[in-house]
Amino acid sequence: MPIIDFTNTSVTYPGGLTALKGIDLNIEAGEFVVVVGLSGAGKSTLLRSVNGLVPVSGSVVTDGMQVVGASNKELREIRSKVGMIFQTFNLVNRSRVLTNVLVGRLNHVPRWRTTFGLWPAEDKEIAFQALERVGIVEKAYVRASDLSGGQQQRVGIARALAQEPDIILADEPVASLDPVTSHIVMRDLKRINRELGITTLINLHFLDLARQYGKRLVGLNDGNIVFDGDIADVDDTVFREIYGRAITPDDLLEDVDV
Repeated sequence: MPIIDFTNTSVTYPGGLTALKGIDLNIEAGEFVVVVGLSGAGKSTLLRSVNGLVPVSGSVVTDGMQVVGASNKELREIRSKVGMIFQTFNLVNRSRVLTNVLVGRLNHVPRWRTTFGLWPAEDKEIAFQALERVGIVEKAYVRASDLSGGQQQRVGIARALAQEPDIILADEPVASLDPVTSHIVMRDLKRINRELGITTLINLHFLDLARQYGKRLVGLNDGNIVFDGDIADVDDTVFREIYGRAITPDDLLEDVDV
């Protein structure tokens, strides 16, 4: 059984905007899947359908659980298995890095402990290990606001890892980063997928970045899947199907020595 299974899945927001239109998509455990498309094509909606953050119809099965019609308790269980990484990092800037990463342990620790900051030693160790995996363990006691954008995003990755998830969703994780830092973050995500086998679904804008780090590509256009296959098969014709136009310099990340 796929770890993520979309069947005739649609999303219509209040006000009538339909962002996904009856899509069918299966993602196997351990895959690293890159999703591309124009702004408004439905990329973020696709990711948020996986853990029920948007109003979904049809069927979405995540890690063996049906998202559509799930109770609040069931949604909490689904979301505990899915780590999210955001374009805007979503850190508590006034808090230390370690505290931000420990947020990923909220579903594993009694609320009274988290309320008073009495985190068990084993959960702190998991947080430290997550920071070490993204190479910034030395920043554990620094305030998040004192970090660079790239460092903040790596804290976001560590927070997702601290959940010990089966799935990671990364929504435009490098959109606000410079080219060098974008490659660092992408290498972290690719290495984590390879070493830990965590299924990773990532939205990207830059096609060359997708080609460098991805293998399977899903192309969205106006809420429909117009391409699903090996990224090596993406040529100018496929690109036009996804974007409705030819490739421009804005679709490519600035060349850097990596």
